[in-house]
Amino acid sequence: MPHAHIRGWGKYVPANVMTNDDLARIVDTNDEWIRTRTGIAERRLAGKEETTATMGAKAAREALTRAQADPADVELIIVATVTPDRVFPSASCVIQDLIGATNAAAFDLSAGCSGFVYALSVASKMIESGAYRNALVIGAETLSHLVNWEDRSTCVLFGDGAGAFFLEADERPGGLLGFELGADGSGGALLTGPLVGRGYVPAVGPENSPDYIYMNGRAVYRFATRVMGVAAKKAIERAGLTIEDIDLFIPHQANLRIIEAAAKQLQLPMEKVYVNIHRYGNTSAASIPVACAEAAEEGRLKPGDTVVMVGFGAGLTWAAAVVQWPEPLPNGHKRTTTARSWFYDKRARFVSMRHRLGHRVDELLETVRRDS
Repeated sequence: MPHAHIRGWGKYVPANVMTNDDLARIVDTNDEWIRTRTGIAERRLAGKEETTATMGAKAAREALTRAQADPADVELIIVATVTPDRVFPSASCVIQDLIGATNAAAFDLSAGCSGFVYALSVASKMIESGAYRNALVIGAETLSHLVNWEDRSTCVLFGDGAGAFFLEADERPGGLLGFELGADGSGGALLTGPLVGRGYVPAVGPENSPDYIYMNGRAVYRFATRVMGVAAKKAIERAGLTIEDIDLFIPHQANLRIIEAAAKQLQLPMEKVYVNIHRYGNTSAASIPVACAEAAEEGRLKPGDTVVMVGFGAGLTWAAAVVQWPEPLPNGHKRTTTARSWFYDKRARFVSMRHRLGHRVDELLETVRRDS
């Protein structure tokens, strides 16, 4: 049976930084209040020309370059997001076009901040089944578009960004070792986003905003501190491992106190926990892949390490994964050079432009046909 292995990873965060002091100029808050309650010092906000799809595409390109993979060889794209650019087409289809992955199936997955781990699980099982040889899994969000910047209980928390993994089948054991997924829809009213339609919609809570993110912070905190450690333990058990086998714990970056509580529940020292919430805030489905990419960049995540990723979010949902961080590609697996990766990127842009032109020609011909 083939095993799903990580071959490449990438991240993208916008250049626009909003610090706590910046926030204090537009809402009644201050740096000390935010830091002591959340651990957040700043967050990144998407620029005018940046969307969930464009950020996801940049993270995906970096993952493919690191994996030395041709976008045209990608067979499956799954995008975990609660903030697609439109209800449809899916962010995954837009990204498919942007990166030139013309042979890939593509769909979005919505599981809140747990979404990336959910998507990893789906991609892993589809690879293990033999249905696909590889998959591009992306977590991307522009939560700043859903935030009420007058609500200090939520606007201080969220940021924008994207992260991606490229997975590939391999007969060697290892890779994605075990998962634990769960949901409790009875808690859906505790963390909600804007309404999409304006027809009849069943009420999920009296305080829920129809236009912005709403969160019952205390209830979500209690839920998260209860479920994070439990989910991680179950995933470790499914992988046939113990806590002692874990080299690094990468949790969803929502709140520093929640992260510390989960580490305590697992009896892990904070030296084994990766934290970057102070830089980016809560980026929802992008949180875990961005953290993984940064941990690898900083040398905190090394080849062969066993890492536990765990998240929780709207739904309510939770998800944990146990992963063996990849060794460098064997010589027999080397597919491209940096120069060829550059070529693939340029070719992808040309293919996308050619397809767009073809669609435009078809539209013009149809208009001429109707008018003649």
